Amino acid sequence: MSMKFNTVQEVTLWKNFIFNGEVYDLSHLNARWIEYVDKKDEKNIITYKFIVTYGLHCFTKDSDDISSEESQLLMYNGPRESRTFNFDRYQLSRQLPSIVESLGEKETLVCHAGYGKFAIVKIVDSNGIEVDYFVAFAAFRESKRLRLHIHSAYPIYEGIGKVEKVGFFVIAKKLLQNKELPKP
Repeated sequence: MSMKFNTVQEVTLWKNFIFNGEVYDLSHLNARWIEYVDKKDEKNIITYKFIVTYGLHCFTKDSDDISSEESQLLMYNGPRESRTFNFDRYQLSRQLPSIVESLGEKETLVCHAGYGKFAIVKIVDSNGIEVDYFVAFAAFRESKRLRLHIHSAYPIYEGIGKVEKVGFFVIAKKLLQNKELPKP
């Protein structure tokens, strides 16, 4: 399948962030095709092909904990907005491609959360602490193609509370059939 994403309405190639001479490679968040295979019915295996893009909030965060001078030094300028580069979110974002690839697996909890969806997974942060990682995404059709856009991803240290689950393949099937997505 062609790797051209000229019809996608999001960033497809992220520029690296450079701070104090160190390069923080963001290519892991570049747009890519991902195939999800639903094998629930062995007689009717369905493959869903999604274009996946990632948003600026996956590796940036507004912070009141730093001075305005530090904030300016850490500013990442995206095409639509600028935000402070966040080293913790950046480190965690390195796991995002494998998390997004696992959305169809039973172990990955996908649940409703307001206007979009969240995938909640357990990951280990840079301090070696296991945390819930919220990966806020939207699933939709764009130019007759299935799309996932990861709006934001961040650790939750206080616990997730009660969530309402939804199957990833339920979402994919509804999109493919041009039907309304499940609601909480």
